[in-house]
Amino acid sequence: MKNLVLIGMMGCGKSTVGKLLARRLGREFVDTDQYIEADTGRTVPDIFAREGEAAFRDLERRAAEALARRSGLVIACGGGLPTRAEAIAPLKAGGTVIFLRRDPGEIYDKVSMGGRPLGQEGRAAFLARYALREPVYQRWADLAVDVQPTPVETVKKILEVLKL
Repeated sequence: MKNLVLIGMMGCGKSTVGKLLARRLGREFVDTDQYIEADTGRTVPDIFAREGEAAFRDLERRAAEALARRSGLVIACGGGLPTRAEAIAPLKAGGTVIFLRRDPGEIYDKVSMGGRPLGQEGRAAFLARYALREPVYQRWADLAVDVQPTPVETVKKILEVLKL
């Protein structure tokens, strides 16, 4: 059974929707950031602060490779994971990649950026990062789903699009 891989900007709802989707389908849910934290015994902000983004992206790639060897998962990827082909390619090879689209201004205005290392640079920087990432998300996605007013409605929309 192919994995379902959720991608999109930080704060778009991948983890919340992913947990609900996994429960609905009777699958295991894995968040790549939580996977890395469990594997390293460190938080994502700590890794960024002590070793930098490049070191974190290497950990992300290794996590993606490990998860791609499994099947039947619902995987919520960190927002930057698809920006590195070597991280997203293995997940795409064994799964269906779903881009959760949400207005970046709405994300920044409504979602706490505390604990999100790349969300600390202000609204303009967040919107600029989204503008750079959106084409990457589109390129890797098998499907794109607009985030609905509630996570439950988003799950229903994903199931409709997947015809499940």
